[in-house]
Parts: sequence; C-alpha cells; structure tokens
Amino acid sequence: MTPNRAIKILAMALAAAAAAWMTPAFAQQQAPRPDRQIMVMVPHPADHFRPGVTYAGGYGDDLSRSARQRLARKIASQFGLTFVEDWPMPMLGVDCLIMAVPGDRSIAQAANEVARDSRVAWTEPVQVYRAQGASVPNDPLFPAQPAARQWQLAKLQRLANGSGVRVAVIDSGIDANHPDLAGQVALNRNFVSGRAMAAEQHGTGVAGIIAAKAGNGIGLAGIAPSAKLLGLRACWQTTANTLCDSFSLAKALYFAINQKTPVINMSLSGPDDRLLRQLIKTAITNGETVVAAFDRSQRDGGFPASVPGVVAVSDSSLAGQHPHVYIAPGHDVPTTQPGGRWFLVNGSSFAAAHVSGLFALLRQRSAKLSPSLVAQGGFIDPCATLAYAGLNCECSCAPGAARAMLRR
Repeated sequence: MTPNRAIKILAMALAAAAAAWMTPAFAQQQAPRPDRQIMVMVPHPADHFRPGVTYAGGYGDDLSRSARQRLARKIASQFGLTFVEDWPMPMLGVDCLIMAVPGDRSIAQAANEVARDSRVAWTEPVQVYRAQGASVPNDPLFPAQPAARQWQLAKLQRLANGSGVRVAVIDSGIDANHPDLAGQVALNRNFVSGRAMAAEQHGTGVAGIIAAKAGNGIGLAGIAPSAKLLGLRACWQTTANTLCDSFSLAKALYFAINQKTPVINMSLSGPDDRLLRQLIKTAITNGETVVAAFDRSQRDGGFPASVPGVVAVSDSSLAGQHPHVYIAPGHDVPTTQPGGRWFLVNGSSFAAAHVSGLFALLRQRSAKLSPSLVAQGGFIDPCATLAYAGLNCECSCAPGAARAMLRR
C-alpha cells in the first residue's frame, strides 16, 4: 500500500468516526424549537373529512396533501419563514401549518403579519405547557395508596373496574412494558415532532394511577384497572420538567376526539390557546370528559383547567376560592416508573389521574352521557358519586352530598 493511499484511508476512517461521534450532538442541536414556531390555520374543505378514519399522518390522497404543502411553502416563502410540517384538522375545518421563525424576528410580529394574508384563517405562536407534578424516589413497592384509604378503593372496584372504557393519556411517553402496565396500553403513539418515542416518568406515573393492574401481586392497583389506555405522547421529559407544545397537544387531542375516547386526561397547564380551546369544546360537545390539572400558580387555574366544561382537579383544598375545582389524592402517591420500577409522586397532575380513573368507573356503569361527581367542599366522595350514578353503594356514602347533587 502506498503512503498516499494509507493517508486517504486513515482520513476516511477519521471522518467516519467524527461523523458518528458528532451525530448525537448534531441531533440535539437540530431538535425542534417550539418557542420559535407559529401555527398557521388555513381553511380545509369539509368534504375531505371521512368519519371513522384513523388519522396517522394525513387525510385525503397524496394529491391533496401535496397541494396543501405547496400552499404552505408559498406562504412561508412570502413571509420569510420555514415550513416545518402540516396537520389537517377537518373536524374544525382547518389545516394546521407549522412554520419556523428566524431567530432575529419577533414571534408575535411574524404571526400577525401572516394572519393578514387572505389565504389564512388565523395564526398563533406555538405555546409551551408544563406537567403539574413532581416525583420523589422511594421504595418501589411502597403500599400506601391514598385512594385505598380515602376512596375505599377495594370496595369501589367491586362495583366497577373500568372494563371496556378507554382513557386517553395526553402526556409524556408511557412505559407500556412495565409489569404493572403490560397489556393495559391499547396503543402508544408519538405526536412530538423531531423527538423519538421514549418511556418517561410523568406519563408512566399518570398511567399507573389510572389503570395499573390489580391483583397481580406486585406494585399497586389503578383506580380503573380494567380500563384501556391510549398513550398519546404530546410531551417530553427534560432534566427539570415535562414540557409540551400546543401543536403536539393539538395533534394528540384531535386524535383522541376522532377515536371517540370517553375520557381524556390532560395533567398539564399553560397559556390559553385558540386551537386547543376549540378542540376541547368539540370534545365536550361530543360527550367526552376532559380532565385537567389545576395550576395553583395561575389565578384562574391555568389552561385547560379554566375552560368551561373541563373537570379541573387540585391535589389540595383551595379554601373556597374556586368552588368548581375538585380535590383528589395527590400527595405521596405510589405509582409506576419507567424501567419496571415504582416511585412516589406529588401534584395536581396525579390528582387529575385519580379523577380520570373514577370517570372510567362511571363510564362503565352509567348510561349518562356526562357523568357527574359528588363532592363536599371540593373533596370528591367516590362512593356517593357511584351511588348517584345508580349503583348500589357498599361503602360509607355521603347521602347528604348525593341529595345535594340531585337538587342541582
């Protein structure tokens, strides 16, 4: 081998090694920046929508998608933006186009400029949301579930266990292989652009509270252990937080509505958003129950908990400040963790998960389109709730609360 050929081979090997070494850093650098994107809504012809079709990447044929993307690129080019992706939402009569804004421009200004285009219905910046809970590592088999005592869970589950009911968990990724969740997750789908599917703490914890297996000799029992979960990953885990953006949430929420999911859990909070508000209103109008975490740092409880018709849940008493907010267990709650482990969690995220599980019990046994909760001072009485739904009550119901509910 000549010296020159040896040098060339060595150079090629070093280049390949450098490329392999740089790939993770490059991928991290290229991760999408939701805070530098806007959502552009353009009218979508209503006849493109086909009820019952499962949306997994695009409605209609390739021709209509190609036309939609050509329009998106024209609008982006005209306003100096970069087209990122699109998501048709025929249920709302719009297509949602995501466009990246250059770093030297104002997000709000770019959105306002595009909104004046006659081809555009409306625009808004992509918002960022945070899960409302925190984990505390502890003994993975810690047995003291607050609901076991406060909600008399064993007696409740003799009346209903959530069988045949689907609950959409719009959250970070669920570990569907966890021994307490194996077989409980009907589907696990990723709606976060540019981030690979992952099993993450918050979503796995919420899933365990709702539907962890009962009677399998390990871990804990979910509130509705026979319910089936739709794991809709719209959030991602960072070192300090679990974050979501309004586009990923909209895609997941649209999917849940299109699947006619009876109960939708959104254990998160953030700024008000027009597209998400319209989707939530559609879900409620369709008879679906939307449960959200109450954010104590926000005067109105944050979004989506503040939306009329959403079941807002806190982990502690609000001293009468918010009479329409329910209170459920949310302190030192053992639940599932990725990697086949368990841990303790705190926060209204996990209180909301309790209530989503309770609604799964109601949906199993009640023919009512919109089941109601019975509460005293905000504290939910699950047994009285099931009694109000027409079930024989085997536990210590609060008949006064049930009568008060009947008078409403």
